[in-house]
Amino acid sequence: MPLRLDHLIYVQTKLANRIKVRSLKRKINYIGGVDVAITRDSLVGCIGVFEFPGLKLVDSAWSRAPVEFPYIPGFLSFREIPVLLKCWNRIKRKPDLILVDGQGIAHPRSLGLATHLGILLNRPTIGCAKSHLYGEYRIPGEKKGSYALLKKGEKKLGLVLRTRDRINPLFVSPGHLVDFNDCRKYVLATAVKYRIPEPIRFAHKTAGEKARQLNV
Repeated sequence: MPLRLDHLIYVQTKLANRIKVRSLKRKINYIGGVDVAITRDSLVGCIGVFEFPGLKLVDSAWSRAPVEFPYIPGFLSFREIPVLLKCWNRIKRKPDLILVDGQGIAHPRSLGLATHLGILLNRPTIGCAKSHLYGEYRIPGEKKGSYALLKKGEKKLGLVLRTRDRINPLFVSPGHLVDFNDCRKYVLATAVKYRIPEPIRFAHKTAGEKARQLNV
């Protein structure tokens, strides 16, 4: 069956109507991080769950799924959501907040991977992307914690956030059930040693290791 982008855009638009950008309503005791790697013929996802604020790993899971959707910028969530849902179903300690290696509402139709995942799970999510996808911004200051607004016209989409001194910033945006202050607070609180928050670093490393093993 041929891929119909007009149908996918319709789905994204319908889901985007359910987005809630608001301050967190729950106490955060556990934070998750997710990422996806690719092998020759499959996707490998991982979720790591950490105590907060101590950042001790308390649960994790990885899973493998066939590649059933091509890589199309702007539609990445349709490719990666299935394997991440498998990971979610395998963990016992469900996190109060999930950090996602990808975009939140900083997306042409407001439905990056973090937003899509947050809506499906009904969990607070934050998009934490290494590269720019959508919107305009100025370069933030060079100190950790400095940020600039990411906007499209007058619409606020996210933050261009410096997580380490003089290191390239991250493109951080609400996924679902969080606001912009929550994004800055929890990304900075978990990016303790490196540019990338610890829960995402763990998921990235684990997914990459499993993908390399499967490629052998």
